[in-house]
Amino acid sequence: MRPVLVTGAAGFVGSHLCESLLDAGHAVHGVDSFTPHYARELKELNLEGPRAHPKFTFHEADLLGAALPELTDQVGWVFHLAARPGVRDSWSDFEDYVHSNVHGTKTLLDACAGRDLRVVFASSSSVYGDAEHLPVTEETRLRPISPYGATKVMTEVLAGAYAQAHGLAVVGLRYFTVYGPRQRPDMGLARFIEAAAQGREIPVYGDGSQLRDFTYVEDVVTATIAAAERGRPGGVYNVASSDPQTLLSVLDELRSASGELSLRFEEAKLGDVRDTWADTTRAREELGFEPATKLSAGLARQIDEATRRRRALAALAG
Repeated sequence: MRPVLVTGAAGFVGSHLCESLLDAGHAVHGVDSFTPHYARELKELNLEGPRAHPKFTFHEADLLGAALPELTDQVGWVFHLAARPGVRDSWSDFEDYVHSNVHGTKTLLDACAGRDLRVVFASSSSVYGDAEHLPVTEETRLRPISPYGATKVMTEVLAGAYAQAHGLAVVGLRYFTVYGPRQRPDMGLARFIEAAAQGREIPVYGDGSQLRDFTYVEDVVTATIAAAERGRPGGVYNVASSDPQTLLSVLDELRSASGELSLRFEEAKLGDVRDTWADTTRAREELGFEPATKLSAGLARQIDEATRRRRALAALAG
């Protein structure tokens, strides 16, 4: 097997993807710049497994400064997960989002153009915005309601341009509300779990009836590898559980696992999509994608890992 390249390797999804690829026998080159949007120590914990594997090589670099021609020289697959994530900060930190999500993507595509490889890149449900009809299919009109969503649309447009102009084999994946162990600390479930563990009030933005298509990280990784193996070049796929839950029902699951919760309801945040719900027919038919993890099981695993990481960080702090 030819080696593979994973950008964003120290991140939430990227680190799980690296582990699965290594378990399957691939040599993996991981790239990550350790951007300071959350604690480096958490990202270092994400890499514990990959770094212990003899077939993993890590490169700490921004994509705009990485030796991408050398890194893409022999690889068969490129998984492009590096990005500045998050809706809310994209209103104020837009230049950073453009740097990471647009310029970073173009730099990677430039390095891949003309090579015999396949690029699988991560997009987002944010590209749909507040869709007129649910569930959304891949043909639903893209109309993001945040600068972050707009940069992910641009990622898709750039990939399509390189496919057309250079014949580059690209496959796009629109991830829906990924959760599970190692979830970024700014994401909803991670914030809820930490607040519950510390006995703090949990801020709920909106009335709690909004739908989220929660998708377990290992299911996302399975779909991502399947896209490299048999995704249609030029295709884009929704990756989701297609079993949306209200935020209040998820908090009920957390209450069952963690005990009583104290909730504080606040106004919905600018750019937050009201409801997410994906039609995953295309991914089922073309990738063989079948999400396997129920929310209760996935949430329990996330809570257990959050406890482990809390103890690991405390030990590091002395």
